[in-house]
Amino acid sequence: MALTVGELAREVGLAVRVDAGLDRAVAWVHSTELSDPTPFLEGGELLLTTGIALGPAERYVRRLVAAGAVGLGFGTGLSHDRVPDDLVRAARDAGLALLEVPRATPFIAITKAVSRAVAADEYAALARAGTAQRALTRAAVGEGPPGVLRRLARLIDGAAALLDPHGTPVHVVGALPDLDPHVRRLASSGGPAGAAWQAGERHVAMQVLGRRGYLAVATAGPLDAGVVNAAASLLTVALARSDEVDAVRRELREARFRLALAGVPVDGVPAGPFRVFVLREPAEPEGFWAEVDGRVVVLGREVDVPAAASSPVDAGDVARGYREALRAWEAGVATFEEVAGSGLLAPDAAEFAATLLAPLDDVLRETLRVWLACHGQADPAATRLGVHRHTVRNRLKRVEQLLGRSLEPAGVRAELWLALHAGP
Repeated sequence: MALTVGELAREVGLAVRVDAGLDRAVAWVHSTELSDPTPFLEGGELLLTTGIALGPAERYVRRLVAAGAVGLGFGTGLSHDRVPDDLVRAARDAGLALLEVPRATPFIAITKAVSRAVAADEYAALARAGTAQRALTRAAVGEGPPGVLRRLARLIDGAAALLDPHGTPVHVVGALPDLDPHVRRLASSGGPAGAAWQAGERHVAMQVLGRRGYLAVATAGPLDAGVVNAAASLLTVALARSDEVDAVRRELREARFRLALAGVPVDGVPAGPFRVFVLREPAEPEGFWAEVDGRVVVLGREVDVPAAASSPVDAGDVARGYREALRAWEAGVATFEEVAGSGLLAPDAAEFAATLLAPLDDVLRETLRVWLACHGQADPAATRLGVHRHTVRNRLKRVEQLLGRSLEPAGVRAELWLALHAGP
């Protein structure tokens, strides 16, 4: 805890002439006899002077306040027997603490007292940082990024979150303000490693974790930069290791899938019949899956995301199922059965024919067979069948309704021709 002006006065034994701002922390002590010492101040200093070149008291005090000085120690017994009344009035009007430093108290004694306090604060901060870093390291080893965030939130008595490279929250502990504008600014700038700002009464900060995302924290009090930086470093390492593990897992999954493609028995392949699915959007589904050539492929009976599926296969037909799923994916349909001409590749033509033509009665089948034999022309088909051409067209519309597909595609016509001539 930083030494305050009031605590310093009590410790060194200084008389307080103006008691305003005694609770302000003293960052350092600076001795000077300049009439304008402000170019040499950074803010937070207690200024010591004997008043040799004091000048107008009101102007002198106003300069100190503007420079961020927390107090003035005036040495008596040298150029002044006592603190000048106009200096006391100016300090009281400006709200600046004013201490009298008797000749028996050397300025160096005040400097040493503040130096000891600063050193003690720095040591305490280092000790806290060391304790925090050990706690964060244990959390990283034992629980990974979620554990680091939980520990960090407790250490700063606030909230913490891990965001992905797009700014989407991955793990969140506590409530955070809107981060989107700051994510966009950090992403577009490509320069700053972080940002800090005030959101109402809370202090908020973000750290860029390389290409892996962002760490965001929020707390009611001032942020401990050392603790936040330690957490950011641990998260960067943990995410890098996680990326390496994920890469190995992806390679293993792909290797297992390629073994299944080759017909080699692989643990985890579901019992048939199942379908081979090629997902239309990135996902990590349950069951046997792999990322192959930039697409996620799943072996299973169903998936709950948009996908293109093969016809039913078993463990020995994974290669065929994969080819069918890719055909369906390229055609933009849900299943291979919907791909025009897919029936031409069916392993059992008779079974395929029976399934495809099941909705059609004998009249519709004969009409369809004759129409196909006439190259899809209604007039010659009507002549052969001995019916009006409008009857042929009506029957063909009925075929389309029952089959749920158009007769226009050449692949569909080829399938139907094969089905009508398959089997006994």
